[in-house]
Amino acid sequence: MTSLFRNEIHEDFGTWPIAYIPYGGADFGEIQAVAAAIGDGDDSAYYDAWVAAADRLSAEADAVRAKGHIANARALYFKASVFYVTSFHPIYGVPVDPRLTSAFSKGVAVFDKGLSLGANPGAPIAIPFEGTTLPGYFIPAIGFEAEVRPLIIFNSGYDCTITDNYFAATVAASRRGYHSLLFDGPGQGAMLYERGVPMRPDWEVVIKAVVDYAVTLPLVDATRIALYGWSLGGYLAPRGASGEHRLAALIADPGMWSVAEGFRDVAVHKFGVPPAAAADLGTLDQAVIDKMEAFIRANRQLYWKVVQRGFWVHGVKDLRAYLASTELFTMQGRADLIRCPTLITKAEGDVLAADAGVFYDALQCPKTLMQFTAAEGAGGHCEMGNRSLINGRMLNWLDEQFGQIG
Repeated sequence: MTSLFRNEIHEDFGTWPIAYIPYGGADFGEIQAVAAAIGDGDDSAYYDAWVAAADRLSAEADAVRAKGHIANARALYFKASVFYVTSFHPIYGVPVDPRLTSAFSKGVAVFDKGLSLGANPGAPIAIPFEGTTLPGYFIPAIGFEAEVRPLIIFNSGYDCTITDNYFAATVAASRRGYHSLLFDGPGQGAMLYERGVPMRPDWEVVIKAVVDYAVTLPLVDATRIALYGWSLGGYLAPRGASGEHRLAALIADPGMWSVAEGFRDVAVHKFGVPPAAAADLGTLDQAVIDKMEAFIRANRQLYWKVVQRGFWVHGVKDLRAYLASTELFTMQGRADLIRCPTLITKAEGDVLAADAGVFYDALQCPKTLMQFTAAEGAGGHCEMGNRSLINGRMLNWLDEQFGQIG
C-alpha cells in the first residue's frame, strides 16, 4: 500500500479520515494536501497542517452560512471537525498539551454547528452519571426525525472522539433509519481531555447510566436498543452488556476478550517469562518490567500506544501500574452474562481481533461471528479501509434482529 505520510505514526493517524469519505468527513484530495504540507515535518508540523486546513474549512463554512447556503455550511463544518480531531493524536499524553485541548474544543464547536443545521439536526445531551454528567449527542434517523425508532448506542474506544464515531458508523445508521446516541465515557474525549477522568474497567456501570438516560427519550423504542462498540469498544461494549439486560442487541467490532493478553504474549514469547509468572502482569519481576519498558520506548508506535496514550487513559504513571490496570479489563467471568443477540467481528490482520474467536466461543447468547478480509479491502483494525462494507453488513444483521429491513 502506498503511504500518504512520510512518518509512520502520521500515516497511522492521518489516514483515519479516508474511512470517513463516504460519509462526508473528508475528501481524498484534502487529506493528500495535508500530507504534502507536512512533508518531512515533525509532530508539530502534523498538528499545524491539520489545524490550518480545519481553520480554512471552518471559515469557509461561516462565510457560506452567512449567505444562506446551509447544506454546504453543514458539510464544511463536519469536515472541519474531522480535521481538528485528527490533528492532535501524536501529541497525546500528560502533561496535557494545550494545543490538544484547543483543537478538541474547536472540533466540538464546529461539529455542533454542523449538527444544528439541516433536516435532521442533532443535539448535545448530558447523561447523569455519579454526580456529574457524560457528554453526548442524540442524532435522529434521517427521514424519521419525529418517529419512535430503534436506537443504537455508539461506544468508542481508547482514543477516537465522538466526531470519529459519527463518521465511522453513525451516519450510516442514520441513513438506515436508526436513531443514534453517542457519548464520552470515563477516559474518552471530553471526559479525559477536559476533565481528567481516567477509564474504568467496570463499563457495565457506565452503560447502565447511558441506557437509563436512553429509555427516557420519547423517540426511542426502549424494546429495540442496540449497543455498538468499536476498537477498545469491542471490550467496553460487551463488558457493559454483561450487566445491562435491557439491551436488545450487541455488536463488538472486534470482539476483545482482554486488554492484557497482548502484553502477556509479549512477556512470554519475547522475554521468556514462564506463563505462570505472567498470569498477573502487575507482579512481573522488575527486571522484566525494565526490559519491556526499554523495548516499548525504542519503538515510536509502541511508545505512543503504551506511554503516551495508555498511561494517560488509565491514569497511571509507570509501566507496572499500567500493566496491573490492564488485567482488570477482561471478559473473564462476564461473557456468559450477556443475554442479547451478539455480533462479533474479526478482521484479517487486526491484532485486537486475535481473541475474537475465543470470545465468540465463550458466549452463551444467540451469536454471530462476522469475518472480514484484506481481499475485500476490510483487513486491519476496525475495517478502516472499507467502513462501507462493515456498516452495511452490521446494519443488515441488526435489521434482522429488530425486524427493520433497510
